[in-house]
Amino acid sequence: MRNTLILAGAAALMTLAASANAQETVIIQQAPVATQSTIVVPAPVETYVMQREVRSVPYEGDVLIGRVIDDPVELYPVDGYENYSYTVINDRRVIVDPQTRQIIQIIE
Repeated sequence: MRNTLILAGAAALMTLAASANAQETVIIQQAPVATQSTIVVPAPVETYVMQREVRSVPYEGDVLIGRVIDDPVELYPVDGYENYSYTVINDRRVIVDPQTRQIIQIIE
């Protein structure tokens, strides 16, 4: 009987030791990497931009969402929508955040 109690006590100690080791394990999770933000541009803004005739500006580099358009490129306001501007770069119409000058949508 005494041997059984000793074995049971030893088994309980091993379980506690294993639990303590498990509590020392640290799991590090990385946050997802966002490659671009999804911004839903109102349909009237897209329509407005498509209906305007604006001369295309040659621009060095890729026209990508998130790209900041340099200051010499003229941005045109969207009537009734102060949070959106637009321009045409390398024959591609783009909607731009006027505060940051970042491309938020490319209209294909």
